[in-house]
Amino acid sequence: QVQVVESGGGLVQAGGSLRLSCVASERIFSINTMAWYRQAPGKQRELVATITSGGSTNYAESVKGRFTISRGNAKNTVYLQMNSLKPEDTGVYYCNVRVLTAADYWGRGTQVTVSS
Repeated sequence: QVQVVESGGGLVQAGGSLRLSCVASERIFSINTMAWYRQAPGKQRELVATITSGGSTNYAESVKGRFTISRGNAKNTVYLQMNSLKPEDTGVYYCNVRVLTAADYWGRGTQVTVSS
């Protein structure tokens, strides 16, 4: 069983920045992609950004140019640098780890609140 733990959420004013971190317990060579999702109150969970084992990235249109996803030196870690935050970025942010067997593992989430 892969354990996934997020950290780094909090309360920030609009225009501010936060950096989220995620650590997976899985051995690094079995991880395919890592991703960040978010869920705002009353809305469905949506994809924010992904990064493959090869370093390719993909972003939701709403965060392009503001958020950056990256892998740590220990390839079982992933970060989400969030700049120029907006109130609509508020939500619970979840880390997703997809391993080579295509199984998905999720963390419990970390709350991000952006005040106007």
